[in-house]
Amino acid sequence: MPKGTLEVLLVGCKGLEDADFLDGIDPYVVLTYRTQEQKSSVSSSVQLQDLNLNGTETFVFTIGDDVSELTLKIMDKDAFTNDDYLGEATVPLEPLFIEGSLSSNSIQCC
Repeated sequence: MPKGTLEVLLVGCKGLEDADFLDGIDPYVVLTYRTQEQKSSVSSSVQLQDLNLNGTETFVFTIGDDVSELTLKIMDKDAFTNDDYLGEATVPLEPLFIEGSLSSNSIQCC
Protein backbone atom coordinates (compact mmCIF):
# COMPACT_ATOMS: atom_id res chain seq x y z
CA MET A 1 0.00 0.00 0.00
CA PRO A 2 1.33 3.47 -0.85
CA LYS A 3 2.49 5.80 1.89
CA GLY A 4 1.93 9.54 1.95
CA THR A 5 -1.09 11.82 2.15
CA LEU A 6 -4.62 11.44 0.91
CA GLU A 7 -6.44 14.66 0.00
CA VAL A 8 -10.23 14.41 -0.02
CA LEU A 9 -12.35 17.09 -1.66
CA LEU A 10 -15.89 17.06 -0.26
CA VAL A 11 -18.14 18.81 -2.76
CA GLY A 12 -21.57 18.03 -1.32
CA CYS A 13 -24.35 15.49 -0.84
CA LYS A 14 -27.64 15.29 -2.70
CA GLY A 15 -31.01 13.86 -1.75
CA LEU A 16 -30.57 13.74 2.00
CA GLU A 17 -33.57 12.57 4.00
CA ASP A 18 -35.11 14.94 6.51
CA ALA A 19 -34.39 13.71 10.04
CA ASP A 20 -36.03 16.64 11.83
CA PHE A 21 -39.77 16.83 12.39
CA LEU A 22 -40.30 20.60 12.29
CA ASP A 23 -37.12 22.26 11.05
CA GLY A 24 -34.82 21.61 8.15
CA ILE A 25 -31.72 19.51 8.69
CA ASP A 26 -28.24 20.77 9.56
CA PRO A 27 -26.03 18.16 7.85
CA TYR A 28 -22.31 17.56 8.20
CA VAL A 29 -19.93 14.73 7.29
CA VAL A 30 -17.54 12.81 9.53
CA LEU A 31 -14.61 11.44 7.50
CA THR A 32 -12.64 8.58 9.06
CA TYR A 33 -9.42 6.90 7.96
CA ARG A 34 -8.23 4.42 10.58
CA THR A 35 -7.93 6.48 13.79
CA GLN A 36 -7.91 9.83 11.98
CA GLU A 37 -11.29 11.59 12.08
CA GLN A 38 -12.26 14.95 10.62
CA LYS A 39 -15.61 16.75 10.43
CA SER A 40 -16.97 19.06 7.78
CA SER A 41 -18.71 22.32 8.53
CA VAL A 42 -22.41 22.17 9.34
CA SER A 43 -24.76 23.39 6.61
CA SER A 44 -27.34 25.38 8.54
CA SER A 45 -31.08 24.81 8.18
CA VAL A 46 -31.30 22.92 4.92
CA GLN A 47 -35.03 23.02 4.17
CA LEU A 48 -37.19 20.22 2.78
CA GLN A 49 -37.09 21.51 -0.78
CA ASP A 50 -33.26 21.60 -0.79
CA LEU A 51 -32.01 18.48 0.99
CA ASN A 52 -28.41 18.92 -0.12
CA LEU A 53 -25.16 19.53 1.72
CA ASN A 54 -23.49 22.33 -0.21
CA GLY A 55 -20.00 23.67 0.02
CA THR A 56 -16.52 22.54 -0.85
CA GLU A 57 -14.03 21.50 1.82
CA THR A 58 -10.68 19.72 1.65
CA PHE A 59 -9.42 17.18 4.17
CA VAL A 60 -5.94 15.65 4.37
CA PHE A 61 -5.14 12.24 5.87
CA THR A 62 -1.80 10.53 6.41
CA ILE A 63 -1.81 7.05 4.89
CA GLY A 64 0.70 4.28 5.22
CA ASP A 65 -0.73 1.20 6.86
CA ASP A 66 -2.97 -1.62 5.73
CA VAL A 67 -6.27 0.30 5.98
CA SER A 68 -7.60 0.57 2.46
CA GLU A 69 -10.88 2.47 2.88
CA LEU A 70 -12.24 5.85 3.88
CA THR A 71 -15.57 6.09 5.71
CA LEU A 72 -17.91 9.05 5.34
CA LYS A 73 -20.77 9.29 7.84
CA ILE A 74 -23.48 11.89 7.21
CA MET A 75 -25.03 13.37 10.33
CA ASP A 76 -27.69 15.96 11.21
CA LYS A 77 -26.62 18.42 13.93
CA ASP A 78 -29.19 18.76 16.72
CA ALA A 79 -29.06 21.40 19.45
CA PHE A 80 -30.75 19.61 22.35
CA THR A 81 -30.49 15.89 21.51
CA ASN A 82 -27.90 13.55 20.02
CA ASP A 83 -27.10 14.22 16.38
CA ASP A 84 -29.12 12.11 13.91
CA TYR A 85 -27.49 9.56 11.62
CA LEU A 86 -28.44 10.16 7.98
CA GLY A 87 -26.25 7.66 6.13
CA GLU A 88 -22.79 6.30 5.49
CA ALA A 89 -20.49 5.45 2.61
CA THR A 90 -17.29 3.45 2.53
CA VAL A 91 -14.83 4.37 -0.20
CA PRO A 92 -12.34 1.65 -1.18
CA LEU A 93 -8.94 3.26 -1.76
CA GLU A 94 -7.28 0.52 -3.81
CA PRO A 95 -8.81 1.78 -7.12
CA LEU A 96 -7.49 5.23 -6.23
CA PHE A 97 -3.97 3.88 -5.80
CA ILE A 98 -4.21 1.99 -9.11
CA GLU A 99 -6.00 4.64 -11.23
CA GLY A 100 -4.72 7.81 -9.53
CA SER A 101 -8.21 9.26 -8.91
CA LEU A 102 -11.83 8.27 -8.25
CA SER A 103 -14.90 9.49 -10.09
CA SER A 104 -17.31 11.44 -7.89
CA ASN A 105 -20.06 9.22 -9.34
CA SER A 106 -18.40 6.16 -7.81
CA ILE A 107 -19.29 7.13 -4.24
CA GLN A 108 -22.81 6.20 -3.19
CA CYS A 109 -24.24 6.63 0.27
CA CYS A 110 -26.60 4.56 2.34
